[in-house]
Amino acid sequence: MAPGLPDRVDCARLADEGAVLERVYPLATMPRLRDVLAENPLTEGQGSVAAKYEFATLSSGRPGATVTVDATVWLTCQRCLQGFAFPVAARSEIEFAPSEFAAGESAESQREVYAVSDGLVSLRQLAEEELLLALPIVAVCVDPEACGRGLGFEPAGVVPDLPGDRSRPFAVLQELLKKT
Repeated sequence: MAPGLPDRVDCARLADEGAVLERVYPLATMPRLRDVLAENPLTEGQGSVAAKYEFATLSSGRPGATVTVDATVWLTCQRCLQGFAFPVAARSEIEFAPSEFAAGESAESQREVYAVSDGLVSLRQLAEEELLLALPIVAVCVDPEACGRGLGFEPAGVVPDLPGDRSRPFAVLQELLKKT
């Protein structure tokens, strides 16, 4: 984000003006997202997210925005436990409501209802929320054929030939069953 640009903005004023804002945030400034990210051995930092906010007054009379985020985050594959780059491109339509009305009226809205206090909203938190919602529940390598290759693992479903004697631990039980 450029110096001097505010993070907390008046969403009603921006909606009345039909403002379009663009920001770039370092991923390291997003505390909830940092807990999900893997360490990226390729770069010093974790990268950044480009966010675009298109504000408008909705038919309900409330302020709203379309939030778009683009980033590449570094996640840990739950199959091979290695880090991999995961591209994120997400878009949500949001309706802003005072916190005391947000819970009761969220079912009536066609958009996601975002509770605001004093009419102000943090643009960085909106971008972080959108990124968190776009991440997979279980992260796995984007290319399953390459999953774990760096460690010498075989792709899922491929059983390598193991050298040496293959013992059969249940062979004795099989012989006992034959006798009965």
